[in-house]
Amino acid sequence: MIMSVHQAQYIPWLGYFNKIAKSDIFVVLDNVQYKKREYQNRNRIRTKQGWLWLTVPVITKEKFFQKINEVEIDNTADWKEKHFETIKVNYSHAKFYKDYIGFFENCFQKDWQKLQDLNMEIINFALQVLDIKTPLKLESELQIEGTSTQRIVNICKKLSANTYLSGSGGKDYMNESLFQNENIGLEYQSFTHPRYEQVYPGFEPYMSIIDLILNHGQESRNFII
Repeated sequence: MIMSVHQAQYIPWLGYFNKIAKSDIFVVLDNVQYKKREYQNRNRIRTKQGWLWLTVPVITKEKFFQKINEVEIDNTADWKEKHFETIKVNYSHAKFYKDYIGFFENCFQKDWQKLQDLNMEIINFALQVLDIKTPLKLESELQIEGTSTQRIVNICKKLSANTYLSGSGGKDYMNESLFQNENIGLEYQSFTHPRYEQVYPGFEPYMSIIDLILNHGQESRNFII
């Protein structure tokens, strides 16, 4: 069984879903420390000028060691209306805009308190559109100990995974011997970013998954797999 893990990101990019699709089980790392300026609360969408960050404001003041599943959204900022209007303006001419804009309208009308809940709502929506059926588990439900590579190995053992699929960046920090000691295979993701038709001329890679879905609908799966 192939297992992969990752933090829940906000409207993740294509490679995130490629990793899930190539796994038999995907573990959401929600019981580790939240880090600022990463992709848990932001991502990029396509605009006429190139691309734009969509960032969910979160409460971090005096919360230096909070875990990802503890992070609260700062709802004193009017971020939901801003994000929805930005998506509407930039994707209103996308081929599958009318098919999926209703999801985002409903999503941004909900009273979100925890960042992870928002992220999982959007991730599960994208998985449904992409017809990816890999089961997801929250790491916090597994009662895992250890840090860094040992933590990953412990998750593999807990779920009886015989292969771990790491992101390509894992080559820089993964202690491969820990997998060898437990007879767990270690593979690295190899994802070549596809080119596809976007709303505006030219092509901007590494956009959020919504860029692909709103432009290609259920055919998006062919670009992911």
